[in-house]
Amino acid sequence: MKLGFSRAEEDFRAECAAWLKGQMAGEFADIKGITTLTAKAERRKEWEQQLAAHKWSCIGWPEEWGGRNASLAQQVIFAEEYARAGVPGRVNHIGIELAGPTILAFGTDEQKKRFLPGIAAGQTIFCQGFSEPDAGSDLASVRTKARLEGDKWVVNGQKIWTSLAHISDWIFVVSRSEEGSKGPKGLTFLMMPLDQPGIDVRGIKQINGDAEFNETFFTDATCPADSLIGAVGGGWQIAMGLLAFERGVSTLGQQMGFRNELDAIIAAAKANGSANDPLIRQRIAKAEIGLRLMRYGALRMLSNTDHSKIDGAALTYKIQWATWRRNLGELAMDVLGQMGEVTDNPEYEWDMLPNLFLFSRSDTIYGGTNQIQRNMIAERALGLPREPRGDV
Repeated sequence: MKLGFSRAEEDFRAECAAWLKGQMAGEFADIKGITTLTAKAERRKEWEQQLAAHKWSCIGWPEEWGGRNASLAQQVIFAEEYARAGVPGRVNHIGIELAGPTILAFGTDEQKKRFLPGIAAGQTIFCQGFSEPDAGSDLASVRTKARLEGDKWVVNGQKIWTSLAHISDWIFVVSRSEEGSKGPKGLTFLMMPLDQPGIDVRGIKQINGDAEFNETFFTDATCPADSLIGAVGGGWQIAMGLLAFERGVSTLGQQMGFRNELDAIIAAAKANGSANDPLIRQRIAKAEIGLRLMRYGALRMLSNTDHSKIDGAALTYKIQWATWRRNLGELAMDVLGQMGEVTDNPEYEWDMLPNLFLFSRSDTIYGGTNQIQRNMIAERALGLPREPRGDV
Protein backbone atom coordinates (compact mmCIF):
# COMPACT_ATOMS: atom_id res chain seq x y z
CA MET A 1 0.00 0.00 0.00
CA LYS A 2 1.33 3.42 -0.99
CA LEU A 3 1.15 5.95 1.85
CA GLY A 4 3.38 8.72 0.49
CA PHE A 5 4.14 10.60 -2.71
CA SER A 6 7.27 10.98 -4.81
CA ARG A 7 9.13 14.25 -5.42
CA ALA A 8 7.56 14.50 -8.88
CA GLU A 9 4.11 13.94 -7.42
CA GLU A 10 4.68 16.62 -4.81
CA ASP A 11 5.75 18.98 -7.62
CA PHE A 12 2.44 18.19 -9.29
CA ARG A 13 0.69 18.97 -6.00
CA ALA A 14 2.37 22.39 -5.93
CA GLU A 15 1.19 23.04 -9.51
CA CYS A 16 -2.40 22.09 -8.64
CA ALA A 17 -2.42 24.14 -5.45
CA ALA A 18 -0.99 27.24 -7.14
CA TRP A 19 -3.51 27.18 -9.98
CA LEU A 20 -6.51 26.58 -7.70
CA LYS A 21 -5.38 29.23 -5.21
CA GLY A 22 -5.00 31.74 -8.04
CA GLN A 23 -8.48 31.01 -9.35
CA MET A 24 -10.10 31.30 -5.91
CA ALA A 25 -8.29 34.58 -5.25
CA GLY A 26 -8.99 35.94 -8.73
CA GLU A 27 -11.72 35.46 -11.32
CA PHE A 28 -13.70 32.92 -9.30
CA ALA A 29 -13.24 34.34 -5.81
CA ASP A 30 -17.03 34.74 -5.55
CA ILE A 31 -17.62 30.98 -5.36
CA LYS A 32 -14.93 30.12 -2.82
CA GLY A 33 -16.23 28.50 0.34
CA ILE A 34 -19.76 27.72 -0.92
CA THR A 35 -21.00 24.68 1.00
CA THR A 36 -24.31 23.98 -0.77
CA LEU A 37 -24.65 22.45 -4.23
CA THR A 38 -27.19 24.82 -5.75
CA ALA A 39 -25.79 28.23 -4.76
CA LYS A 40 -24.64 30.25 -7.80
CA ALA A 41 -25.34 27.31 -10.10
CA GLU A 42 -24.80 29.22 -13.34
CA ARG A 43 -21.55 30.67 -12.07
CA ARG A 44 -20.37 27.21 -11.13
CA LYS A 45 -21.17 25.96 -14.62
CA GLU A 46 -18.74 28.63 -15.79
CA TRP A 47 -16.24 27.20 -13.32
CA GLU A 48 -16.70 23.75 -14.90
CA GLN A 49 -15.78 25.27 -18.25
CA GLN A 50 -12.79 27.05 -16.72
CA LEU A 51 -11.51 23.76 -15.36
CA ALA A 52 -11.94 22.22 -18.81
CA ALA A 53 -10.16 25.07 -20.57
CA HIS A 54 -7.06 24.41 -18.45
CA LYS A 55 -7.43 20.59 -18.65
CA TRP A 56 -8.22 20.19 -14.95
CA SER A 57 -11.79 18.96 -15.40
CA CYS A 58 -11.23 15.21 -15.79
CA ILE A 59 -7.52 14.67 -15.37
CA GLY A 60 -7.81 10.89 -15.04
CA TRP A 61 -9.44 10.50 -18.46
CA PRO A 62 -7.36 9.72 -21.57
CA GLU A 63 -5.96 12.80 -23.30
CA GLU A 64 -7.97 12.09 -26.46
CA TRP A 65 -11.16 12.68 -24.45
CA GLY A 66 -10.08 15.87 -22.70
CA GLY A 67 -8.13 14.47 -19.77
CA ARG A 68 -4.47 14.34 -18.81
CA ASN A 69 -4.17 10.57 -18.48
CA ALA A 70 -3.14 11.35 -14.91
CA SER A 71 -1.90 8.60 -12.64
CA LEU A 72 -3.94 7.46 -9.66
CA ALA A 73 -1.60 9.39 -7.34
CA GLN A 74 -2.03 12.57 -9.40
CA GLN A 75 -5.81 12.21 -9.33
CA VAL A 76 -5.74 11.81 -5.55
CA ILE A 77 -3.48 14.86 -5.20
CA PHE A 78 -5.74 17.04 -7.33
CA ALA A 79 -8.84 15.94 -5.41
CA GLU A 80 -7.13 16.79 -2.12
CA GLU A 81 -5.89 20.19 -3.26
CA TYR A 82 -9.27 21.00 -4.77
CA ALA A 83 -10.93 20.57 -1.39
CA ARG A 84 -8.07 22.22 0.50
CA ALA A 85 -8.40 25.38 -1.63
CA GLY A 86 -12.04 25.85 -0.55
CA VAL A 87 -13.40 25.27 -4.05
CA PRO A 88 -17.11 24.31 -3.98
CA GLY A 89 -18.30 20.86 -5.02
CA ARG A 90 -18.47 20.09 -8.72
CA VAL A 91 -21.92 20.58 -10.24
CA ASN A 92 -20.91 18.01 -12.86
CA HIS A 93 -19.58 15.48 -10.39
CA ILE A 94 -21.99 12.87 -11.76
CA GLY A 95 -20.78 13.43 -15.32
CA ILE A 96 -17.07 13.50 -14.52
CA GLU A 97 -16.90 10.76 -11.89
CA LEU A 98 -19.75 8.43 -12.89
CA ALA A 99 -21.24 8.87 -16.37
CA GLY A 100 -17.94 9.56 -18.12
CA PRO A 101 -15.99 6.62 -16.65
CA THR A 102 -18.98 4.34 -17.31
CA ILE A 103 -19.07 5.38 -20.97
CA LEU A 104 -15.30 4.94 -21.22
CA ALA A 105 -15.54 1.44 -19.75
CA PHE A 106 -18.75 0.15 -21.34
CA GLY A 107 -19.78 2.53 -24.13
CA THR A 108 -19.32 2.13 -27.87
CA ASP A 109 -16.92 4.32 -29.86
CA GLU A 110 -19.90 6.27 -31.17
CA GLN A 111 -21.24 6.85 -27.65
CA LYS A 112 -17.83 8.08 -26.52
CA LYS A 113 -17.77 10.57 -29.39
CA ARG A 114 -21.33 11.66 -28.62
CA PHE A 115 -21.04 12.21 -24.86
CA LEU A 116 -17.46 12.55 -23.63
CA PRO A 117 -16.38 15.83 -25.30
CA GLY A 118 -19.36 17.72 -23.84
CA ILE A 119 -18.82 16.30 -20.35
CA ALA A 120 -15.10 17.07 -20.42
CA ALA A 121 -15.76 20.62 -21.65
CA GLY A 122 -18.16 21.34 -18.79
CA GLN A 123 -21.01 21.92 -21.24
CA THR A 124 -23.00 18.71 -20.68
CA ILE A 125 -24.20 18.24 -17.10
CA PHE A 126 -25.37 14.77 -16.04
CA CYS A 127 -27.54 13.53 -13.19
CA GLN A 128 -28.32 10.02 -11.91
CA GLY A 129 -31.66 8.22 -12.21
CA PHE A 130 -31.40 5.29 -9.82
CA SER A 131 -33.53 5.67 -6.65
CA GLU A 132 -37.32 5.38 -6.73
CA PRO A 133 -40.02 6.08 -4.11
CA ASP A 134 -40.81 2.37 -3.61
CA ALA A 135 -37.26 1.11 -4.07
CA GLY A 136 -35.05 3.53 -2.14
CA SER A 137 -31.50 2.23 -2.15
CA ASP A 138 -32.57 -1.19 -3.45
CA LEU A 139 -31.70 -0.77 -7.11
CA ALA A 140 -32.94 -4.27 -7.93
CA SER A 141 -36.50 -3.18 -7.04
CA VAL A 142 -36.86 -0.34 -9.56
CA ARG A 143 -40.16 -0.20 -11.47
CA THR A 144 -39.58 2.53 -14.05
CA LYS A 145 -40.32 0.82 -17.36
CA ALA A 146 -38.70 1.14 -20.77
CA ARG A 147 -39.92 -0.38 -24.03
CA LEU A 148 -38.29 -0.29 -27.43
CA GLU A 149 -40.49 1.17 -30.15
CA GLY A 150 -38.77 1.24 -33.53
CA ASP A 151 -35.71 3.47 -33.26
CA LYS A 152 -36.36 4.81 -29.77
CA TRP A 153 -36.87 3.82 -26.16
CA VAL A 154 -40.05 4.97 -24.42
CA VAL A 155 -39.78 5.36 -20.64
CA ASN A 156 -42.49 5.69 -17.99
CA GLY A 157 -42.03 5.90 -14.22
CA GLN A 158 -40.51 8.02 -11.48
CA LYS A 159 -37.12 8.60 -9.92
CA ILE A 160 -36.43 10.47 -6.70
CA TRP A 161 -33.50 12.17 -4.96
CA THR A 162 -32.17 13.09 -8.40
CA SER A 163 -29.34 15.44 -7.46
CA LEU A 164 -29.15 18.62 -9.58
CA ALA A 165 -31.61 17.32 -12.18
CA HIS A 166 -33.02 20.86 -12.46
CA ILE A 167 -29.73 22.18 -13.86
CA SER A 168 -28.68 19.06 -15.78
CA ASP A 169 -28.82 18.26 -19.49
CA TRP A 170 -28.82 14.44 -19.41
CA ILE A 171 -29.79 11.69 -17.00
CA PHE A 172 -28.76 8.03 -16.98
CA VAL A 173 -31.71 5.84 -16.04
CA VAL A 174 -31.89 2.26 -14.83
CA SER A 175 -35.22 0.98 -16.09
CA ARG A 176 -37.06 -2.33 -16.30
CA SER A 177 -37.18 -3.36 -19.95
CA GLU A 178 -38.35 -6.96 -19.58
CA GLU A 179 -42.01 -7.32 -18.65
CA GLY A 180 -42.49 -9.44 -15.53
CA SER A 181 -38.81 -9.47 -14.59
CA LYS A 182 -37.77 -9.18 -10.96
CA GLY A 183 -34.65 -8.25 -9.07
CA PRO A 184 -31.51 -7.46 -11.07
CA LYS A 185 -32.70 -9.27 -14.18
CA GLY A 186 -34.38 -7.41 -17.04
CA LEU A 187 -32.88 -3.97 -16.29
CA THR A 188 -31.52 -1.64 -18.98
CA PHE A 189 -29.21 1.37 -18.59
CA LEU A 190 -30.29 4.34 -20.74
CA MET A 191 -28.87 7.83 -21.39
CA MET A 192 -31.74 10.30 -21.75
CA PRO A 193 -31.92 14.04 -22.58
CA LEU A 194 -33.81 15.94 -19.87
CA ASP A 195 -35.07 18.79 -22.05
CA GLN A 196 -38.14 17.07 -23.50
CA PRO A 197 -41.91 17.20 -22.88
CA GLY A 198 -42.02 13.72 -21.33
CA ILE A 199 -39.81 14.57 -18.36
CA ASP A 200 -40.98 16.66 -15.40
CA VAL A 201 -38.46 17.69 -12.71
CA ARG A 202 -39.79 18.89 -9.33
CA GLY A 203 -37.53 20.21 -6.60
CA ILE A 204 -37.38 18.90 -3.03
CA LYS A 205 -36.64 21.43 -0.28
CA GLN A 206 -34.12 20.20 2.28
CA ILE A 207 -33.84 20.97 5.99
CA ASN A 208 -30.69 23.03 5.39
CA GLY A 209 -32.57 25.34 3.02
CA ASP A 210 -30.97 23.94 -0.13
CA ALA A 211 -32.86 22.16 -2.93
CA GLU A 212 -30.34 20.00 -4.74
CA PHE A 213 -32.65 16.96 -4.85
CA ASN A 214 -35.56 16.43 -7.20
CA GLU A 215 -38.37 14.11 -8.15
CA THR A 216 -38.14 13.18 -11.83
CA PHE A 217 -41.24 11.92 -13.66
CA PHE A 218 -41.15 10.13 -17.01
CA THR A 219 -44.31 10.08 -19.15
CA ASP A 220 -43.60 8.52 -22.54
CA ALA A 221 -40.15 10.14 -22.42
CA THR A 222 -37.86 8.99 -25.19
CA CYS A 223 -34.25 8.52 -26.19
CA PRO A 224 -32.65 7.00 -29.32
CA ALA A 225 -32.41 3.21 -29.49
CA ASP A 226 -28.63 3.34 -29.39
CA SER A 227 -28.60 5.36 -26.16
CA LEU A 228 -28.42 2.27 -23.98
CA ILE A 229 -25.06 1.43 -22.42
CA GLY A 230 -24.21 -2.25 -22.65
CA ALA A 231 -26.84 -4.79 -23.64
CA VAL A 232 -30.60 -4.86 -23.29
CA GLY A 233 -31.25 -6.47 -19.90
CA GLY A 234 -27.66 -5.86 -18.83
CA GLY A 235 -28.34 -2.72 -16.85
CA TRP A 236 -27.54 -4.27 -13.49
CA GLN A 237 -23.97 -5.04 -14.53
CA ILE A 238 -23.49 -1.50 -15.86
CA ALA A 239 -24.93 0.02 -12.67
CA MET A 240 -22.64 -2.08 -10.48
CA GLY A 241 -19.65 -1.01 -12.57
CA LEU A 242 -20.72 2.61 -12.17
CA LEU A 243 -20.97 2.27 -8.40
CA ALA A 244 -17.39 0.99 -8.37
CA PHE A 245 -16.32 4.30 -9.91
CA GLU A 246 -18.29 6.13 -7.19
CA ARG A 247 -15.85 4.75 -4.61
CA GLY A 248 -12.87 6.07 -6.60
CA VAL A 249 -10.23 8.77 -6.15
CA SER A 250 -12.77 11.43 -5.19
CA THR A 251 -12.93 9.75 -1.77
CA LEU A 252 -9.59 11.37 -0.84
CA GLY A 253 -10.83 14.79 -1.90
CA GLN A 254 -13.97 14.16 0.09
CA GLN A 255 -11.81 13.49 3.13
CA MET A 256 -10.01 16.79 2.65
CA GLY A 257 -13.43 18.42 2.87
CA PHE A 258 -13.95 16.51 6.12
CA ARG A 259 -10.57 17.82 7.28
CA ASN A 260 -11.76 21.38 6.70
CA GLU A 261 -14.93 20.70 8.69
CA LEU A 262 -13.08 19.13 11.61
CA ASP A 263 -10.59 22.01 11.67
CA ALA A 264 -13.51 24.45 11.81
CA ILE A 265 -14.96 22.54 14.77
CA ILE A 266 -11.60 22.66 16.58
CA ALA A 267 -11.30 26.39 15.92
CA ALA A 268 -14.84 26.99 17.22
CA ALA A 269 -14.16 24.91 20.33
CA LYS A 270 -11.05 26.96 21.12
CA ALA A 271 -12.85 30.24 20.45
CA ASN A 272 -15.87 29.64 22.69
CA GLY A 273 -14.11 27.67 25.42
CA SER A 274 -15.84 24.34 24.82
CA ALA A 275 -12.38 22.84 24.20
CA ASN A 276 -11.97 22.95 27.98
CA ASP A 277 -14.67 20.29 28.32
CA PRO A 278 -12.88 16.91 28.58
CA LEU A 279 -15.75 15.11 26.83
CA ILE A 280 -15.60 17.50 23.89
CA ARG A 281 -11.83 17.06 23.68
CA GLN A 282 -12.28 13.29 23.75
CA ARG A 283 -14.83 13.41 20.91
CA ILE A 284 -12.57 15.68 18.85
CA ALA A 285 -9.70 13.24 19.36
CA LYS A 286 -11.93 10.34 18.34
CA ALA A 287 -12.99 12.23 15.21
CA GLU A 288 -9.33 12.93 14.38
CA ILE A 289 -8.41 9.26 14.76
CA GLY A 290 -11.38 8.22 12.65
CA LEU A 291 -10.43 10.61 9.86
CA ARG A 292 -6.86 9.33 9.76
CA LEU A 293 -8.04 5.73 9.72
CA MET A 294 -10.34 6.54 6.81
CA ARG A 295 -7.45 8.04 4.87
CA TYR A 296 -5.33 4.93 5.28
CA GLY A 297 -8.31 2.75 4.43
CA ALA A 298 -9.05 4.75 1.28
CA LEU A 299 -5.41 4.54 0.19
CA ARG A 300 -5.50 0.79 0.70
CA MET A 301 -8.76 0.55 -1.22
CA LEU A 302 -7.40 2.56 -4.13
CA SER A 303 -4.17 0.57 -4.14
CA ASN A 304 -5.80 -2.85 -4.19
CA THR A 305 -9.21 -2.50 -5.82
CA ASP A 306 -10.02 -3.75 -9.29
CA HIS A 307 -12.14 -0.77 -10.35
CA SER A 308 -14.24 -2.88 -12.71
CA LYS A 309 -16.12 -4.22 -9.68
CA ILE A 310 -16.94 -3.38 -6.07
CA ASP A 311 -14.90 -5.26 -3.48
CA GLY A 312 -15.21 -5.54 0.29
CA ALA A 313 -13.10 -2.46 0.99
CA ALA A 314 -15.26 -0.28 -1.24
CA LEU A 315 -18.42 -1.64 0.34
CA THR A 316 -17.26 -0.85 3.88
CA TYR A 317 -16.01 2.65 3.03
CA LYS A 318 -19.45 4.18 2.46
CA ILE A 319 -20.87 3.09 5.80
CA GLN A 320 -17.64 4.13 7.53
CA TRP A 321 -17.48 7.71 6.29
CA ALA A 322 -21.24 8.29 6.42
CA THR A 323 -21.51 7.26 10.07
CA TRP A 324 -18.36 9.18 10.99
CA ARG A 325 -19.60 12.38 9.34
CA ARG A 326 -23.07 12.13 10.88
CA ASN A 327 -21.36 11.98 14.28
CA LEU A 328 -19.14 14.90 13.25
CA GLY A 329 -22.26 16.99 12.58
CA GLU A 330 -23.56 16.24 16.07
CA LEU A 331 -20.17 17.20 17.52
CA ALA A 332 -20.29 20.50 15.62
CA MET A 333 -23.63 21.43 17.17
CA ASP A 334 -22.52 20.45 20.65
CA VAL A 335 -19.46 22.68 20.24
CA LEU A 336 -21.47 25.62 18.91
CA GLY A 337 -24.22 25.33 21.50
CA GLN A 338 -27.24 27.60 21.12
CA MET A 339 -25.39 29.88 18.70
CA GLY A 340 -25.48 27.06 16.17
CA GLU A 341 -29.27 27.16 16.14
CA VAL A 342 -29.57 30.79 15.01
CA THR A 343 -28.85 32.40 11.65
CA ASP A 344 -29.01 36.05 10.64
CA ASN A 345 -29.74 35.11 7.04
CA PRO A 346 -33.42 35.61 6.13
CA GLU A 347 -33.09 33.04 3.32
CA TYR A 348 -32.47 30.23 5.82
CA GLU A 349 -28.86 29.81 4.79
CA TRP A 350 -26.39 28.44 7.30
CA ASP A 351 -22.66 28.66 7.89
CA MET A 352 -20.43 25.62 7.43
CA LEU A 353 -20.96 23.87 10.75
CA PRO A 354 -24.77 24.13 11.12
CA ASN A 355 -25.02 23.14 7.46
CA LEU A 356 -22.74 20.18 8.18
CA PHE A 357 -25.10 18.98 10.91
CA LEU A 358 -28.23 19.40 8.80
CA PHE A 359 -26.88 17.80 5.64
CA SER A 360 -25.01 14.98 7.37
CA ARG A 361 -28.33 13.58 8.59
CA SER A 362 -28.71 12.30 5.02
CA ASP A 363 -25.22 10.80 4.70
CA THR A 364 -26.32 7.42 6.03
CA ILE A 365 -29.28 7.37 3.62
CA TYR A 366 -28.28 8.56 0.14
CA GLY A 367 -25.96 6.52 -2.06
CA GLY A 368 -27.09 3.37 -0.26
CA THR A 369 -28.50 3.41 3.28
CA ASN A 370 -26.47 1.90 6.11
CA GLN A 371 -28.91 -1.01 6.10
CA ILE A 372 -28.39 -1.64 2.39
CA GLN A 373 -24.62 -1.28 2.82
CA ARG A 374 -24.62 -3.89 5.57
CA ASN A 375 -26.62 -6.27 3.38
CA MET A 376 -24.15 -5.75 0.52
CA ILE A 377 -21.17 -6.36 2.81
CA ALA A 378 -22.78 -9.55 4.13
CA GLU A 379 -23.99 -10.93 0.81
CA ARG A 380 -21.44 -9.73 -1.73
CA ALA A 381 -18.24 -9.44 0.31
CA LEU A 382 -18.72 -12.18 2.93
CA GLY A 383 -20.87 -14.56 0.89
CA LEU A 384 -23.57 -14.90 3.55
CA PRO A 385 -27.13 -15.96 2.64
CA ARG A 386 -29.28 -13.30 1.03
CA GLU A 387 -31.82 -11.41 3.12
CA PRO A 388 -35.43 -12.43 2.23
CA ARG A 389 -36.80 -9.92 -0.28
CA GLY A 390 -40.46 -10.77 -0.68
CA ASP A 391 -41.25 -10.83 -4.40
CA VAL A 392 -37.63 -11.03 -5.63
